[in-house]
Amino acid sequence: MYKLFGKRLLDVVLSLFALVILSPVMIACILIIKREDRGPAFFRQKRIGIHKRTFSMYKFRSMKMDTPHDIPTHLLADPEKYILRCGKWMRRYSLDELPQILNIIKGDMSIVGPRPALWNQYDLIAERDKYGANDIRPGLTGWAQINGRDELEIPEKARFDGEYVRREGFAFDVMCIWRTAFKAAGHEGVVEGGTGAGNCNA
Repeated sequence: MYKLFGKRLLDVVLSLFALVILSPVMIACILIIKREDRGPAFFRQKRIGIHKRTFSMYKFRSMKMDTPHDIPTHLLADPEKYILRCGKWMRRYSLDELPQILNIIKGDMSIVGPRPALWNQYDLIAERDKYGANDIRPGLTGWAQINGRDELEIPEKARFDGEYVRREGFAFDVMCIWRTAFKAAGHEGVVEGGTGAGNCNA
């Protein structure tokens, strides 16, 4: 029952609440980005959703406009030279992810689930197929993020995503949300050029 109806209801209610509460923070991020670098404060990126359908995921732009697109951060020769000054602390505290609240409200994503892969992360997509992790909505946070985030190699990340598929439920989702809050506060597992995140212009 929770997977069919309750999870989606929880996603919408909590996301609308978060949108209201965090709107001052989001407005501040927009103004800071616009002040530092030309171009839009938001950007959209093609990601893999439920059943491997693609969707446009929203983020605050934390990298310069001339950053190569659709290339995971860890594949850039020198990620640091592309990251905005404000982008460093936004990524550290995951503030660049806040626009994904809109993706959750739209139904592209859930609050908890495997982080959506880039459309061209074929190795990660293939690994997730082994565990059925491509057949649920991707999440703003997930079990893999809690257990290592950028520090995880792709096979290990997919294994954690598969474990989430097996354990998915109300209590487990609440625990994931709770632990994510502590991880974000301590900015654990964030490694520029790390192997797991696969975020370009993130």
